[in-house]
Amino acid sequence: MKLKILLTRKLHGFAIKKLKRRYDVEINHGKIPMPKKELMSKIRDKDGLICFPYDIVNREVIDAAKNLKAISTFSVGYDQIDVKYATKKGIVVSYTPEILTRATADLTMALVLALFRRVVEGDRIIRSNKWKVIFGAYDFLGTDMHGKTLGILGMGRIGKAVAKRAKGFEMNVVYHNRNKLSNTEEKTLGIKYATLDHLLKSSDVVSIHTPYTKDTHNLINLKLLRKMKRTAFLVNTARGKIVNEKDLVLALKKKFIAGAALDVYQNEPINKNHPLAKMDNVVVTPHIGSSTNETRKAMAEITVQNLILSLSGKRPIYAVNLDSKK
Repeated sequence: MKLKILLTRKLHGFAIKKLKRRYDVEINHGKIPMPKKELMSKIRDKDGLICFPYDIVNREVIDAAKNLKAISTFSVGYDQIDVKYATKKGIVVSYTPEILTRATADLTMALVLALFRRVVEGDRIIRSNKWKVIFGAYDFLGTDMHGKTLGILGMGRIGKAVAKRAKGFEMNVVYHNRNKLSNTEEKTLGIKYATLDHLLKSSDVVSIHTPYTKDTHNLINLKLLRKMKRTAFLVNTARGKIVNEKDLVLALKKKFIAGAALDVYQNEPINKNHPLAKMDNVVVTPHIGSSTNETRKAMAEITVQNLILSLSGKRPIYAVNLDSKK
């Protein structure tokens, strides 16, 4: 008898075919994310689960899954899963880091460019038919990127990839991380360590790349935002709950900082009525950090392979709750 697995939403065709050759596969074609009661009902007899960032797999859901042996999430983040409880129940949890590093770093730099050169504002001017005369010497001015300082909060895979790209724009890069990099790695990347206080005060743009944890919840609040230059920008492509959005809105209204670019939010999705979406000095994108054809296909392949290995009693390529490299 085949093992049974549940997908909380559809994956690429090649991935589904690979799964169906081995397992009895059930795919959710209804609401996204799956309502809690439906997820608990569907998962009861399943041996494996493939989930996505918005699927809350908490203690209650895990308890409903009497046969569950493996959870494979289509994401680099796994804060939606109660990993501690899954571990207690002997369930292997796996994820997809590294694969989306370049795509997320590329989007980060796109957002930085959009802020410095006011790209989105310019687009809106034309679409709203407000470009009436050719701009003069002092009209619609942006900011040069070269020579400016980028402060990176969180120097993991994505933070390092962003640093490499920023150096290509001739930017100075400082970083703050829980653990300082070796002098050799700092020299190779051309970056310097800074205290959080110094990073905020000295950077022309601060980019967030730290994981979301209890310690980083609402980390960027009004107190820290007021330490930034009034000409500085904030970029977040990590997790929305790292930034206190009410404080950010206030900081932007009071002009404590010059602008922000966000790909993630405290509650998603957002719409045009969200306070941040109404601001001209804010660039908003719909959580598309890993959204490239190449990256999403690679993520699907790893997600499936992680599940297959876990259900075969082998170590997945990227494990969260085993002694694997994170």
